[in-house]
Amino acid sequence: MNSDEMEGNWKQLKGKIKQQWGKLTDDDLDVLEGKRDELAGRIQERYGVAKDEAEKQVEKFRQSNAGIWRT
Repeated sequence: MNSDEMEGNWKQLKGKIKQQWGKLTDDDLDVLEGKRDELAGRIQERYGVAKDEAEKQVEKFRQSNAGIWRT
């Protein structure tokens, strides 16, 4: 996957992430740039859920968006 494809995929994912976790800001997402572990940390922080719960949510989201999120 080239950098243009990765950028396009991230833009698609950003929209889907904002739909799923509306409390995450554009600044949060700009910092994340597709980093799965940091996404879980931001979800944990914004929603007050346990680390393992946040990781489960991210994994479920990743699986349902596997065509876009290839990491």
